[in-house]
Amino acid sequence: MKLGQIPPIENKLVNAIIETPRGNQNKFNYDPGLDLFRLKKTLPMGMAFPLDFGFIPNTIAEDGDPLDIMAFMDQRAYPGCLVQCRIIGIIEAMQKEKNGKQIRNDRVIGVADCSILYADLTDIKDLNKQMVKEIQTFFENYNKNEGKEFKLLHWRSAEKAIEAIKKHTILKE
Repeated sequence: MKLGQIPPIENKLVNAIIETPRGNQNKFNYDPGLDLFRLKKTLPMGMAFPLDFGFIPNTIAEDGDPLDIMAFMDQRAYPGCLVQCRIIGIIEAMQKEKNGKQIRNDRVIGVADCSILYADLTDIKDLNKQMVKEIQTFFENYNKNEGKEFKLLHWRSAEKAIEAIKKHTILKE
């Protein structure tokens, strides 16, 4: 896949690698050692990812993994798909691990640049309150199931998200 050649930000768009498609009960993770996607876990019955979920290549977040991204798309993608996204915001969150250690685990929110259905989403404030609540509830339950605790700190603007991406970039533009 040669992720080292994919710049995180290009022409004000962010490149995202989708790991887990929207609606999936299976959680996939990219394994750089094998250069493929591996099944990490299965979510409990009735639980599925609300948006396409992946990472921004060539970034490293506080948790040691690439910066997470959730993407609004007209149709769900597939593991390994490169999607250019317009950033509309970021969820700032703290996560308490099983061992009690607290770490930041933010999630960037984007819209597939070629989306027709979500073309009007330009800012995190464009999301309706129910959607915001469901995304938050998903992460609370997802972490609770793993013996962790997820605490949403803030929903922030696209500008704050881009600042965070630049801060966590390991491949300079």
